[in-house]
Amino acid sequence: MVTDPIGDFIIRLKNASAVKKDVVVAPHSKLRFAVAEVLQRIGYIKSVNKKGKKVGKTIEVELRYNKDNTSPIHGVERVSKPGRRLYFGAKEIYPVKYGKGSLILSTPKGILTDVEARKEKVGGEALFKIW
Repeated sequence: MVTDPIGDFIIRLKNASAVKKDVVVAPHSKLRFAVAEVLQRIGYIKSVNKKGKKVGKTIEVELRYNKDNTSPIHGVERVSKPGRRLYFGAKEIYPVKYGKGSLILSTPKGILTDVEARKEKVGGEALFKIW
């Protein structure tokens, strides 16, 4: 049993991109799927699909690579952990890696990036950083 599903999911993506895998499969949950959709929207992954039915449902993520066969995912860092949740107000959200990365937040308006959260003037739980 995985106690940190988001941590497990982002590490799967990072490890698969490091060894140049095309597809990553992870167990389905609404939160993981929402995170994958945000990563697709900001350009870290190519596509995300649901597979299977009921208990056997999975998420299939197709990774994206640049023209020189490098991955846009260079690193990830889990910010809010199951034992220690970190929350940021809208004014406390700052760019990651001088704007080269993204902070993914869980807000009342859904899963958003740091840029979208500042634009919407909403804060929330910081899930992880990706660059």
